Amino acid sequence: MSWLDHGFAVFAQEDAMAQWVDAAMQPALAAIRDPVKRDAWLRHGGTWFAGVDLLDNDEAGRVGDGAPLAGRALAAAQAVCGPLALHRAQLSVTYPGYPARDVGDSDAAHRYRLTRDAAHLDGLLPEGPDKRRHLREPHGYILGVALTGAGAGAAPLVVYEGSHHVMRAAFSACFSGHAPADWGDLDVTLAYQAARRLCFAQCARVEIVLEAGQSVLVHRMALHGIAPWAAGAQAGPDGRIMAYLRPVLPDIADWLSLP
Repeated sequence: MSWLDHGFAVFAQEDAMAQWVDAAMQPALAAIRDPVKRDAWLRHGGTWFAGVDLLDNDEAGRVGDGAPLAGRALAAAQAVCGPLALHRAQLSVTYPGYPARDVGDSDAAHRYRLTRDAAHLDGLLPEGPDKRRHLREPHGYILGVALTGAGAGAAPLVVYEGSHHVMRAAFSACFSGHAPADWGDLDVTLAYQAARRLCFAQCARVEIVLEAGQSVLVHRMALHGIAPWAAGAQAGPDGRIMAYLRPVLPDIADWLSLP
């Protein structure tokens, strides 16, 4: 299955990724268990650790004395976007009961997380009191690596298959006539919301269940989120742990022009 056609692809375990997971696992657990970091990053009643930029990897993905990030998923991403510098990976951890409700969550926000997986497009940042959306982080791709395995229903990643085609059409229209240098200043909220509704109506919702060492490559324009934790779902004592890399494209125009 081509990730460029479907918006995502799952990659089997392989030696290169297994070595990377081995090097990343202990630093990841140390960050996740750190009381200060847990206080800063636990969300939704303690059922999700957001962990943005918490894995201490370098621009090649190397953690400590480990090898650089490698494998077929990264190679597929680089074939489209080139060798982008990697940021510190997000450590996203879900726990039984996700998503519990935080104090201050609106009914609509909590319902969207329960019924629509809090599906979103990365890089469209909410700004101002009305949380208007702007393209501030034009990512090249999303590469998720399972640091731990988990059973079906353990709040897996959800991708709406083919949604990147819908989003590309919407943003091509939205940015038409505007110089790429100005794209970030455009309020794209209404176009984004309309495109999401179209994705929900037209695109298959796919839950991505991974074993430790497997990876998933997601198109930068694919609508995605996290499924609620299903009753009886199983994961290890530290929850379902994913490392996500979303390197930014140096040229914002590539966000639309690349495949």
